[in-house]
Amino acid sequence: MFVPLTVRDFIDRAETVYPQRVAVVDEHDQPASSWGSLTYSQLAARARAQAAGLDALDVPNGGRVAIVSHNSARLLTSFFGVSGSGRVLVPINFRLAPAEVDYIVEHSGAEVLLVDPELDEQLAHITPRHRFVLGESDDVLFPAGAAGVKWEGDEGATATINYTSGTTARPKGVQLTHRSLWLNATTFGWHSTVTDRDVLLHTLPMFHANGWGMPYVVTGMGGRHIVLRKVDGTEILRRVEEHGVTIMCGAPAVLAMVLDAAAEWEGEIPGRDRVRVIVAGAPPPSRTIERIETELGWEFIQIYGLTETSPLLTMNRRRAEWDDFTPHARARELAKAGAPAIGVRVKTDESGEILARSNVVLEAYWEQPEESAAALADDWFHTGDGGAVIDGYVTISDRKKDVIISGGENVSSIEVEDALMSHPAVREVAVVGTPDDKWGEAVTALVVTDGTPLTADDLVTHCRTLLAGYKCPKRIEFRDELPRTATGKLQKFRLREEFWAGEGSQIKG
Repeated sequence: MFVPLTVRDFIDRAETVYPQRVAVVDEHDQPASSWGSLTYSQLAARARAQAAGLDALDVPNGGRVAIVSHNSARLLTSFFGVSGSGRVLVPINFRLAPAEVDYIVEHSGAEVLLVDPELDEQLAHITPRHRFVLGESDDVLFPAGAAGVKWEGDEGATATINYTSGTTARPKGVQLTHRSLWLNATTFGWHSTVTDRDVLLHTLPMFHANGWGMPYVVTGMGGRHIVLRKVDGTEILRRVEEHGVTIMCGAPAVLAMVLDAAAEWEGEIPGRDRVRVIVAGAPPPSRTIERIETELGWEFIQIYGLTETSPLLTMNRRRAEWDDFTPHARARELAKAGAPAIGVRVKTDESGEILARSNVVLEAYWEQPEESAAALADDWFHTGDGGAVIDGYVTISDRKKDVIISGGENVSSIEVEDALMSHPAVREVAVVGTPDDKWGEAVTALVVTDGTPLTADDLVTHCRTLLAGYKCPKRIEFRDELPRTATGKLQKFRLREEFWAGEGSQIKG
């Protein structure tokens, strides 16, 4: 017997087993009006209603539905109402500049665009066949009591297209199938031991690799979702206390916010011996890991992966052999990227690049066959990261792709360089990631001008007209020249060495 694996399986099980259990507590201060608390029966009904709304709009199976939204119950529902009905969800980073959102909507061929009210004005010029502001069109998007035509299911069909910054100036659309998302979710849930007793605080943006798969994991197990619209350290601690949170995900910058807030928190830190925090983006310093365990009393778990791998490739979680270690010694072990998840094979090639094989690897880059072929050459996924596999554990030492990871977000240095070079006074520029205690890496630009009086603030202001704020340089240095080879090739490694000397690697969290 063959039964296709689809993301609808997760909401179907939750509705069957836990229909009256609270599924999600929406952000109370949503500009789109909060949905409050919904049971799994109600969440499943709204997903079916969303499918019916897309039926009424004549959006076919395989049709793309783009959504630009902060974390919300509506976005959570769309993972099941859009993808679960055979359409393709295109979740877009709400921090992107309007021009970047416009490119993604056009490149993906999205027929429908759903926009957070807070972003409506700045994205007003983007008008695909159908455009709706979330909260203002619920009667169309989630018609009460309606149920769409049931999709038979195809695990090889594309479920989501997630755009990620890479080595090119334009983001690439990562096609993830129902099968890859299903297997990522079940494997991730298994390794992180998610049960029906878990309460997930959405500290990770849901658009980011589909919340790493946690929206599917927690739903399938009947856990509770607590929606957090905007990350704030004190607010995270408050909700951990209020809702009995047991699990959350995020970049190292989130940990820094929580630790800062904990220093000012009155009374016992909530969640001690209960919360586990799953971190990715870049390995945080071992001292930060140690503080999570000793100061907060939370379990630290590190994963490594990419949007292209759904994203889980490796996990590093406290193991029995480390129980008698000191917190410092244990933190040093946990600073490694981790061991391969079940079903994942990893190795390094002759250049030291980490390669992976797994059912969670992307189908292709949307409408970019050459990029797809390069990434999947020799039937291995080429991560672009350099490192080593020692005693079964992966350690990341260098980023071979020209990508900076700042606060857990990928930033293409080429894209930032293009924006800076569009300023008439800029003659040469090199953008590199430099170590930063808060963000992991800071976007740093080294600029050669034509002599025109120019300040760093001038260039940042210019970049903000073209790029999302997090992509704009945090640091700008003016140089007389940039190092190049005899053939004129820019030697970025020499520029990085100036900043990374003594760090031990060119990856920092």
